[in-house]
Amino acid sequence: MTLIADGPTATQLTTTDPRDGSAIATYPVAGPADVDRAVTVAADVAHWWRAQGYAGRQKLLQAWKSEIATNARDLASVISRETGKTPDDALLEVVLTLTHLDWASKNAGKVLRRRKVASGLASYNQAASVGYEPFGVVGVIGPWNYPFYTPMGSIGYALSAGNVVVFKPSELTPATAKWIEEAWNRVAPDKPVLQVVVGDGATGEALASSAVDKVAFTGSPGTARKVMAAAARNLTPIVVEAGGKDAMIVTRQADLDAAVGFAVFGGMGNAGQTCAGVERVYVEAPVYDAFMEKLVASASRLQPGPEASASYGPMTLARQSEVISSQIAGALERGATAVLGGADSVKDGYVGPVILTGVPDDCAVVQEETFGPVLVVDRVKDIDEAIVKANATEYGLSASVFTKDHHAGLEIAERLRCGAVSINSVLGFGGIPGLPFGGRGESGFGRIHGADGLREFSVAKSIALQKSKAFIDLLTMDRSERDMHLAERMLHMLHAKGKKH
Repeated sequence: MTLIADGPTATQLTTTDPRDGSAIATYPVAGPADVDRAVTVAADVAHWWRAQGYAGRQKLLQAWKSEIATNARDLASVISRETGKTPDDALLEVVLTLTHLDWASKNAGKVLRRRKVASGLASYNQAASVGYEPFGVVGVIGPWNYPFYTPMGSIGYALSAGNVVVFKPSELTPATAKWIEEAWNRVAPDKPVLQVVVGDGATGEALASSAVDKVAFTGSPGTARKVMAAAARNLTPIVVEAGGKDAMIVTRQADLDAAVGFAVFGGMGNAGQTCAGVERVYVEAPVYDAFMEKLVASASRLQPGPEASASYGPMTLARQSEVISSQIAGALERGATAVLGGADSVKDGYVGPVILTGVPDDCAVVQEETFGPVLVVDRVKDIDEAIVKANATEYGLSASVFTKDHHAGLEIAERLRCGAVSINSVLGFGGIPGLPFGGRGESGFGRIHGADGLREFSVAKSIALQKSKAFIDLLTMDRSERDMHLAERMLHMLHAKGKKH
């Protein structure tokens, strides 16, 4: 990706294929005025979109889903060219995304429509209810590693909840964003419920500080802080997913072949560029040697490259190779062992599979997001030690546990400090649209997906309807002595049970 000055103020963005550096397309960069215009257009169409109701929105979103599905291979090819991931991986991204869009559009009414709430004895004369209203305009700032699946976790749920969206994709993957915008425009011409603004970090800052009603951001913790600062100018609420340092725990009761298969998939699929995959593996001592033998044998068969048949592609963000090299070198200098690959695995934009052992816990490769095909594997004496180590980073996005004892697996999952856990799989939660997704700590806050994701893009509104005059009338400036006496008696009766008075 390059930014080209074109005159004193105009800027153009040219995207490139990370596999060979060839140019893909050139886009005008949206400045603050362009962003503001898009937000104004969105605010104008928001009234129409809200007026469609749950049924009307579902019909249009289902039509959009069908339009995308019909042309899924075309979208996958766009994703593949922009990110460098294999065509099959790109198609899998489309499949998982449409599962979520389908669920969100069909379940929004059930989750968000107004429902009765018990009033309680003290407010027996009130009819209580709660409902959810859309914010209005949601600004979505997306990443490059999953340029369709990840931002659509916000876009699909925000639209289903009745909001309209202005989407700023990563500067590395604008073609994917423009493709889905064009697909929407074929379904609902002249109804710009979804608009795309292309640009770099300055465009994202302009969107976050604009008149949007909520911001959804996916990216690094550092960039998240900048987006939050921009949103804070207008007290705009924000939901953040800021990456992870995801741990896998392999117990002595684990199916080792399954654990190895998922470790390789979660740690090295998509060239390791998966925020909720696997970066650290903690294996109980009795099965450590057998696990390592199987893991090295499996990972050594992987072959990165530009071909469609390759195991995975290049680093989508070229400078990520520098981060990976630095982390590997830092670990080796501290006494770690590379049982597969090593410093020379990083070359020409590609990173071969790397497995490190004996890494000190305070090394960057253990504490900081690597975002490459690198696994740190550690032997632990028992589950308690594994859990302590798994929880010993500032991140808290996801984790995985492998054990044939399902009850033990659930107990371990409960003790892990993260937002999502898969037992006997990796990323199992990612394909279940009813499950919310998000993290804690440096991994961010708020949730996308599931009912929580629909509510994330909604404002709760409570309504209390007084049906009759209260027997004890306290909501008046003329409270009687009788009513105060009865209120005090009720206070003790309801809230001081067992106490003498």
